[in-house]
Amino acid sequence: MGLKRSNRANAQFNMSSLTDIIFLLLIFFMLTSNFVQIRPFDLPQSDSQTVAPTNIVVELERSGAVRVNSIEVSETVMLHALRDALEEVNDQANATVTIVAERGVPFSRIVPVMNLAAERKARAIIATEPRRG
Repeated sequence: MGLKRSNRANAQFNMSSLTDIIFLLLIFFMLTSNFVQIRPFDLPQSDSQTVAPTNIVVELERSGAVRVNSIEVSETVMLHALRDALEEVNDQANATVTIVAERGVPFSRIVPVMNLAAERKARAIIATEPRRG
């Protein structure tokens, strides 16, 4: 009985498992990503066109409300919350602190945030809206 066996490997590649893995990775990264949510403020105007990535958002309102990464804190605890947020960033030297100060907020409230960012060697930028004209 001379039966021949076929030892040929299948040359087709099954993509179904690869697409499942990519889909699961996509869902994982969407769920773990940090979305920056800035409340609509009346921001100062600027001619600058620079768009920078941000790690930490500090929101200052005229009413005195302060938020660090969308968490409301008091004015006295703001620097501690910012210091903690900077320590959570992996690469502090490339960290960016975005200061969203409503138009009319005294600059004396913005300076301590900028000074703390400078001490930690992080960049501090002030969010503005484009000048219409």
